[in-house]
Amino acid sequence: MAVFDRSTRIFLLATALFALAVSLGSLPQGDLGVSRYAVTIFGKYLCFALLALSIDLVWGYMGVLSLGHGAFFALGAYAFGMYLMRQIGSQGVYVSELPDFMVFIGWESFPWYWRGTGNFLYALFLVFFAPGLLAFVFGWTAFRSRVSGVYFSIITQALTYALMLAFFLNNLGFGGNNGFTDFKSILGFDIHSEGMSLALFLLSALALMGCYLLCRWINVTRLGLALRAIRDNENRARFAGYRVERVKLFVFTLSAMMAGLAGALYVPQAGIINPNSFAPLFSIEMVICVALGGRGRLYGAVVGAFIVNYLRTLLTSFFPDAWLFVFGALFVVVTIFLPGGLAGLAEDVSRALWKRRESEISG
Repeated sequence: MAVFDRSTRIFLLATALFALAVSLGSLPQGDLGVSRYAVTIFGKYLCFALLALSIDLVWGYMGVLSLGHGAFFALGAYAFGMYLMRQIGSQGVYVSELPDFMVFIGWESFPWYWRGTGNFLYALFLVFFAPGLLAFVFGWTAFRSRVSGVYFSIITQALTYALMLAFFLNNLGFGGNNGFTDFKSILGFDIHSEGMSLALFLLSALALMGCYLLCRWINVTRLGLALRAIRDNENRARFAGYRVERVKLFVFTLSAMMAGLAGALYVPQAGIINPNSFAPLFSIEMVICVALGGRGRLYGAVVGAFIVNYLRTLLTSFFPDAWLFVFGALFVVVTIFLPGGLAGLAEDVSRALWKRRESEISG
């Protein structure tokens, strides 16, 4: 199996053409008339697609269902959000180097874990390190104890819920229930300019394409074979000599770092990050994205993320109260009628048409 198989080439081409069309349409002389708001929305969709991709890596290929991947997404967002808050400087309401929420609660200096966050490269390091460290410690504890199946899913959900409650605390130093917002600049460039919106959108597209290739490469190596062996029969894989715990820990940590990158790209485009990103419902939404698109098929996770988030944007704009009902219906339909997701349905239809064509030719 080659890395650049037919589905990978189609995905990369489609993503590149999508990014090119949005970029050209957002230009002042463009004919498509893509607004800055639309560019931002598409950029957020790409970030959610990257998060769904990270979930598919551990669930679709390793068989480990994480209901707490939103925690890694939020940690990456908060890590980069700290840098963005430091860039506000004395432009805040209280004209202080400290963020307004710290001045409001009476703090006189940054806590120790904020040190160095004004440096872009250090902030970028934290984007990967914070979620990666949490995933490593949590995964080492869980996998070493051989926690699996529904028990692992429940524990990951409890983890993200506990983090949500912690980040709601004002004295933790992350803005409490308001979180981080009112960002001004990145590397000296105005974060609200059309050029920066387009740049963040393109970076999100490149990150999605790069992580897709990484996941595809993992899938075609011996590591990919080990993942599928663990997914199909973990005990047999262990008896065959695979270091199951090490494989699961490595891939789980890697997927958390991918989720952290998605969060870091999301926060400047959304303009806000607060503890609601830790909410278990958000992680469950991303899992349904993967299930709808088709788990175990990388492009399926991306397609599912775009469909679900587009429906949410559409329905919450015109029928705010209808989204939860549609979301619940999606969950039921996917669980009962689409076990392979839309990608699996498309493959089944394609195989049926091909067999029909072969029978017509032979007949």
